Amino acid sequence: MLLTKSTSKRLNQAIAFGAFRMVSFLVVGILFSILGFIIIRGASVISWDFLTKMPEDGMTGGGILPAIVGTLCLVVGSMIFAFPIGVLSGIYMNEYLKESWFKKIVHSMTNNLAGIPSIVFGLFGMAFFVQKLHFGDSILAGSLTLGIMVLPIIIRTTEEALKSVDDSLRIGSYALGATKLQTINRVVLPICYPNIVTGLILSVSRVSGETAPILFTVAAYFLPRLPHSIFDQVMALPYHLYVLTTSGTDMEKALPMAYGTALVLISIVLIVNLLANSARRFFNKKLK
Repeated sequence: MLLTKSTSKRLNQAIAFGAFRMVSFLVVGILFSILGFIIIRGASVISWDFLTKMPEDGMTGGGILPAIVGTLCLVVGSMIFAFPIGVLSGIYMNEYLKESWFKKIVHSMTNNLAGIPSIVFGLFGMAFFVQKLHFGDSILAGSLTLGIMVLPIIIRTTEEALKSVDDSLRIGSYALGATKLQTINRVVLPICYPNIVTGLILSVSRVSGETAPILFTVAAYFLPRLPHSIFDQVMALPYHLYVLTTSGTDMEKALPMAYGTALVLISIVLIVNLLANSARRFFNKKLK
C-alpha cells in the first residue's frame, strides 16, 4: 500500500511538472512566433534612412526619426517624474508609515490605480495637464500622464523589495548608532536596488508601448520635425503604428512601414530592458 501511494505521488508530480513544462514551452513558442513574424516582415524595411529621415508622403515614405525621438522623450520624461516619487513613496509606506486604516486605504487605492485602463489616464491628463494647467498637447503633459499611470507599479515593487530585507539588518544598524535615515540609505536600499530596478523595467516597458494616454496629451498625427522644448508636440512610435494601419493610406506602402515601426519599438524596449538588467546585475555583484 505504501509503495502504491509513493508511486501515485510520483506519477502526479510527473504529470504536474509535465503540464507546467508544456505551458512554459507554449508561452515561449508564442513569444518567438510573434517576434519572428515582426522581424521577418519588418527587417526588410529597416535602413539608415528609415531610422534617420523625416516622414514623407503622408508617412508612407521617408523615415521615422521624429517618432523615435518622441518615444524616447516620453519614456525619459515619465521616468524622471515617476521613478523618484514612486521609490520615495514606497520607502515611506514601508519604513515610516505604521499599520493603520490610513495605510490600508492607501494600499487599496494604489492597487485600484494600477487596474485603471490607460485611456482613463489619457482623459485625466487631457483635462488636468492639457486644459487646466494649460500645458497644451506637449511632452510635459504626456510625460506626467504616463508617469502617473506607472506610479503604482514602482510603488508596489519598491515596497516588496523593502519587505524582503531582514529586520535583523535594520536592528543591527540601529544598535551601531545609525539613524533611521542612515539605515535606509546605507543598509536597506543597497540590498533593494536590484528589485527596485525591476519596477523601472516594468514601467519603461509599459510606457513605451502605450497609445491611449499620449493620444489625448501629446501625440501628433504628422509632424516631420524634432521637438525643441518640453512644450512641443511629438510623434511617437505606438501612435505612429496605429495611424499607419488605420488612416486609410496606401496599405501597400503603409504596412511595411508599420512592421518596421513595430520592430524598432520592440528593439527600443529590448535595449532599455537589457540596460536595466545590466544595472541590476551590477548591483547584485556589488552587494555580494
